Amino acid sequence: MKVAICGAGITGLALAHRLAASDVDVVVLERATGTREQGYMIDFFGPGFDAVEEMGLLPQVEDVAYQVNEASLLDERGRRRAAIDYVQFAKSVRGRLRSIMRPDLERVLRTELPSTVDVRFGAGVTGVDDLGDRVRITLADGETLEADLLVGADGIHSTVRRLVFGDESRYLRYLGFHTAAFVFEDEEIRAQVGERFCLTDTIGRQMGFYGLRDGKLAAFAVHRTTDPTLPDDARAALRANYDSLGWAVPKALDLCPPPREVYYDQVAQIEMPSWSRGRVVLVGDSCYAVSLLAGQGASLGIAGAFVLAEQLTRSPSIETAFVQYEKLVRPVVKEKQHVARRGARWFLPANRLLLQARRFLLRLARLPGLERPLAAAVTGKSTALVTNLRRGTEIRSR
Repeated sequence: MKVAICGAGITGLALAHRLAASDVDVVVLERATGTREQGYMIDFFGPGFDAVEEMGLLPQVEDVAYQVNEASLLDERGRRRAAIDYVQFAKSVRGRLRSIMRPDLERVLRTELPSTVDVRFGAGVTGVDDLGDRVRITLADGETLEADLLVGADGIHSTVRRLVFGDESRYLRYLGFHTAAFVFEDEEIRAQVGERFCLTDTIGRQMGFYGLRDGKLAAFAVHRTTDPTLPDDARAALRANYDSLGWAVPKALDLCPPPREVYYDQVAQIEMPSWSRGRVVLVGDSCYAVSLLAGQGASLGIAGAFVLAEQLTRSPSIETAFVQYEKLVRPVVKEKQHVARRGARWFLPANRLLLQARRFLLRLARLPGLERPLAAAVTGKSTALVTNLRRGTEIRSR
């Protein structure tokens, strides 16, 4: 079987790794001309953590993970107002949590790919033709290639989804936020941040910083807006929306790199009635983005890729594999999307009353016995998706 994967991000690389481990012929098509270094720190836990462990890549992930002691909410003068104890939060998920930069997680998956995987950068997909028993893919340079199936793992603004399923507006649910991330250098701010994730304790907009190993800092920003339109100049948009915030924010904005080195996007979810059509299937953010409000996008992308690979290599037909993959993953995604929408008002308070209420809840969470239920309210139900799949495989093999 030959599988073409559109997208060399976290989800696409995880799928390529898992399929190649089962001797599937895999080609990965990536529109970008090279690897991407933009992205923010993620709390990596949940079913994707289980999948990475099953794939034998957990030691490599742990090698590039960061030690974060707490997430601190700071006022305009840098004074701590409230905090999340990361040690306690990790205990709520049985210690199976690592803080990692998205580009570093992607790098691990790419570096550990079997040599048989053909990764092509600068290979944007412009056409998809379903031929019944195979699919023909046209690339931006005019080249065509055929495969038994095409997987769209090309993110929330998926080209494959647009070509096969229709315009993005049919499936994208905008959640009322814009977000951005960039990397900069400043010794003074780096010393203040230490081993914390420091966030401004502010209304309607928020910027945070965390230190990196090379002495640099990563900045994360999010603000409320009813307009989903993305700006032409990300750097100018950051200054317009955040420059009046206090503490280290103005200095960080002065050190912001050129727009091409800034990650900037909507905060949104993707909801689709079906994730497959003919010989084409979607996975990860391309069909079930949960948004950064859920905090498990990378985890669910890897887990979905793991489940899809298992079904493709074990099911009697491609059609059955697609059905089973969606049957297993969709309920998990639906619950995480609901948790994200429910928690939006706490993620970034829209008024002072909610801001004060969030401070109170975070202080309450530090009391013995309350950290687990409050963490569950933020992360949703515990999901043993990969473990349950493996148990099902073991039962069927007896």
